[in-house]
Amino acid sequence: MVKKRQFTREFKLSILKELEIKKMSEVCREHNLAFSTVSGWKNDYNGNPKSAFNGHGNLWKENAKIAKYERLVGQLYAENDFLKKVLEKLKQTLVEERNVKRCYTE
Repeated sequence: MVKKRQFTREFKLSILKELEIKKMSEVCREHNLAFSTVSGWKNDYNGNPKSAFNGHGNLWKENAKIAKYERLVGQLYAENDFLKKVLEKLKQTLVEERNVKRCYTE
């Protein structure tokens, strides 16, 4: 099975920069790239230069970690809120029980 190569954003941009002064066939041959690959990069970049090539930079791992921790924080907030409510209810029940005992002892 052939492993698919992955290229960094910087590499792709450097290839596109070379295309400004060289022919596509030369660049493809020099870097052992398929014409369709480089053509796709060129179309992606021309379509939206700012967001072109945002994948494969392992950013998704960092974003996934952040999302995981945000979910954890949300769960902890919910648990804390629940525990505060339970504590208040227990305090109220304890006070009521003490009042009932006083009534019987007086």
